[in-house]
Amino acid sequence: MLKVNHAVILGGGFSGTLLAMNLLRYGSLRVTIVEKRADRLGRGLAYGAAQEGHILNVRAANMSALPDQPHHFVEWLEQEGLGRESSFATRRDYGAYLSALLREVSDQAQDRLTVLTDEAVDLIRTDKGVRVMLRAGGPVDADIAALAPGNLPPHDLAAFAGIDSDAYINDPWAADIATGLQSSDSILLLGSGLTAVDCALSLDNAGFRGSVIALSRRGLAPHDHHPALPRSGPHAARKERPTGGLSHLVRQVRRRSATIGWRNAVDELRPFIQDMWRAASAQERSRFLRHLRPYWDVHRHRIAPQVADRLGRMRAEGRLSVRAGKVVKATPDAQSLRIDLRARGAQAIETLHVARVINCTGPLGDLRRTRDPLLQRLADRGDIRCDPLSIGIDVDRQCRAIAGDGTAQQRLFVVGPMTRGAHWEIVAVPDIRRQVWALAREITGAHWVEAEGL
Repeated sequence: MLKVNHAVILGGGFSGTLLAMNLLRYGSLRVTIVEKRADRLGRGLAYGAAQEGHILNVRAANMSALPDQPHHFVEWLEQEGLGRESSFATRRDYGAYLSALLREVSDQAQDRLTVLTDEAVDLIRTDKGVRVMLRAGGPVDADIAALAPGNLPPHDLAAFAGIDSDAYINDPWAADIATGLQSSDSILLLGSGLTAVDCALSLDNAGFRGSVIALSRRGLAPHDHHPALPRSGPHAARKERPTGGLSHLVRQVRRRSATIGWRNAVDELRPFIQDMWRAASAQERSRFLRHLRPYWDVHRHRIAPQVADRLGRMRAEGRLSVRAGKVVKATPDAQSLRIDLRARGAQAIETLHVARVINCTGPLGDLRRTRDPLLQRLADRGDIRCDPLSIGIDVDRQCRAIAGDGTAQQRLFVVGPMTRGAHWEIVAVPDIRRQVWALAREITGAHWVEAEGL
């Protein structure tokens, strides 16, 4: 087993910070976190950029950062007087929880944790380990490195490639999306998923009273956490893994949803989906993404009831609508944008004039389109590569980065949402916390101490 005295983690958001905390909890090694934004340390984008109305999509009972202490977050929440196990806490409160936990683990680790506010621009393999080159500071030498890039900004849709207009916001988290808007304005959100939900709430928080249109190919929006009633009454939950691979799963879920509803049909698969994904061929995975993913996402990644209520009020007041269609062309028009779109199932082109277009298509996964200098250099050199579906970075089951020649890197790991190509279900807290916990225990040898590696 590789002996590790020093690990460097590139990215101090949720995934990177949680990996650091578990390495410190289970080992005696030193850990260095490199994070270019001090305000995002421990919180990342999801909890560092959250506004007052942004609510977690999972109940507090399942949001502990520590899988071996499942009630940890609930205990903190109750101690702070901010909720209980059935609550949907705010993302700001969850960010405060993560920061408090990092301080606690750091104090216990004494001088074994170093945090550098800087940007990693390159990572080079050496005879003894790895060397990280920083934009401002000197190099950092370590035995192993872990990439924790989190969710990368979205890429431009074809109709918006090369658009030079202040009315187009490519990254909804990099700008104040409500600045300068009037109550008579119309806003177009590209996408109708969780990012669009956040943007609609941000606009509402800012007092925007104009029209918000969320446009996606199928016009599907996330469901809420209200209990789902089966169409044919009570049903027994699935206890065994579905037969066949992902190609059969598409048909099975459709048949099952006709009886118990899409939400229940998706929920009962969660214990099995990662193993099924790993066992599937690239062709089967591709078919799953094409045919089932849109329905999977809106039923699997749901929103809190209070968020659904706010969106419902916006719809009832005529301030929010969700449409199915595709943008054919976008043209700057003075301070606004002219949008030519085709509604789903229609042939005619419809024209909208909007004051702002916000890209809510979700995080980028294709390494070939990233602007991140570290990921670009690693990919160009062949130290990392896209997964076969170009939805993340290719890794094996132990989170080791796969090089361009197909070999697993022994000193370079990847954690968090960018490993979705290998694991699929790796975007929510319950999945990421288990991933980094298992990796930290393997690196430190803790899984052998408790006989888990036997």
